[in-house]
Amino acid sequence: MTLEEPIYDMAGLFEQLGLPDDPASIDRFIAEHSLAPDQPIEEASFWKPAQAEFLREELRKDADWAELIDELNTLLHKSNG
Repeated sequence: MTLEEPIYDMAGLFEQLGLPDDPASIDRFIAEHSLAPDQPIEEASFWKPAQAEFLREELRKDADWAELIDELNTLLHKSNG
């Protein structure tokens, strides 16, 4: 019996956050939201409390989602300005 590694992708992260997870919706979210240069992703005002807590916990634990959260963080900072 072999255990398969779970596959984590941006669509899966958006699904975990309870957001539309199709490519067009993800692109639109990134285009419509941005972070201030020094703003941590989990402190953004556009998250619901449960979403912010999920992001905070996954980053704190350096869990499987942390790499994708970091990627989203980078995308949201690049869309600023």
